[in-house]
Amino acid sequence: MRLLIIGTGDSQIGLAGKIARERGATVSTSPNIESALSLLRSGKGADLLMADVALDIKSLVQALDQERIHVPVVCYGLNADSNAAVTAIKAGAKEYIPLPPDEEMIAAILEAVTQDSSTLIFKSAAIKKIVDMADRVAFSDASVLITGESGTGKEVIARYIHNKSKRAKENFISINCAAIPDNLLESELFGHEKGAFTGAVARRIGKFEESNNGTLLLDEISEMDLRLQAKLLRALQEKEIDRVGGSKPVQLNLRILATSNRDLRKEVEKGNFREDLLFRLNVIELNLPPLSERKEDIKPLAENFVAKYSAANGLKPLNISESAIVMMMDYDWPGNVRELENAMHRAVLLAGNEEIGEDVIILGEALSSRNKIMAAGAGGAGVSGDSSFVGRTVESVERDLIIGTLEHCLGNRTHAANILGISIRTLRNKLKQYGKDE
Repeated sequence: MRLLIIGTGDSQIGLAGKIARERGATVSTSPNIESALSLLRSGKGADLLMADVALDIKSLVQALDQERIHVPVVCYGLNADSNAAVTAIKAGAKEYIPLPPDEEMIAAILEAVTQDSSTLIFKSAAIKKIVDMADRVAFSDASVLITGESGTGKEVIARYIHNKSKRAKENFISINCAAIPDNLLESELFGHEKGAFTGAVARRIGKFEESNNGTLLLDEISEMDLRLQAKLLRALQEKEIDRVGGSKPVQLNLRILATSNRDLRKEVEKGNFREDLLFRLNVIELNLPPLSERKEDIKPLAENFVAKYSAANGLKPLNISESAIVMMMDYDWPGNVRELENAMHRAVLLAGNEEIGEDVIILGEALSSRNKIMAAGAGGAGVSGDSSFVGRTVESVERDLIIGTLEHCLGNRTHAANILGISIRTLRNKLKQYGKDE
């Protein structure tokens, strides 16, 4: 986790940085917006920006958008000024942090932004076998392809491999190939020179260079356009890349990991994925089984998520009733570990300070039941046969279903697309159509 603090060196924000470091973050500082942008362009990236609310936050957010730098912004101020908070949020900030900083609030924000962990929680023999294989290959520079259904924990395994490798002290950079439109992904991966296209106001270092000497994770690589696959193959073979608009190649030394929730061999047969690229990536393949095939992991994972979200919400540690455990063990978890995490997050909020019982664990066809959607905070359309459908267009029902599903998944587009049975590209296009693309 890399945190960049933008603003003057006030002692209170210095304390916030100290808290972040104690939570495992790497913290750097910039005195103003321009110096922060220069740092981000140079390849010294960040996973989160924490900016002084006195700065021009709207200009910062617009500059990030214009230069295609995808990093969330939170603001801080010297008091809990609600007007300052509202202004910051309207300008594009994700959150407002009053100073002096609250340790648990800082921790919760870091957790919400990163939404990842290299800690593996398991009891099943199936996952132990995968971890053993990961341990054996971690020391090498071999490419690893991690496959499995959406939500099974592919990125967690990728981070585990990086942390066990000789590159552990270097950057681990992840890019979701499904979440970025094709026309932007090339620049995001390979970087660009000033003037390479409209909006390229300065040289920008891409994810390949940002992860030099470390590890680059290409998440959901099956969604990458064939043209970019060819450029990626050359980068892997030659160990060099060409920036967009560049005149000479850039030499690199990094390890590539990739994930996919599709069968890439079938994608090759369909003409959607290059066979030579598959061979290059698939030196080692780790296939994660769905949660329904490793139910021994449900209880320890659920307990871990309950502890995590209890702490994040300032609640005492909660127990899970035996009847709730039995109910979860009888469920197939089509959304896998991610669905389990969402269910436990929701259960913690609904239970308050009480034991987590069956009544607060919402399972099953939550998206086709209006009551369950409302319990998940979505407030979507009714079930089949419900009078709420009468007089409505198909487009409006579809919109409610898609947005409700996304909210049910706490904003995770990959998981939402998986539940809806559509591609991430289709979901992205629908959200853009609804004005929800941000």
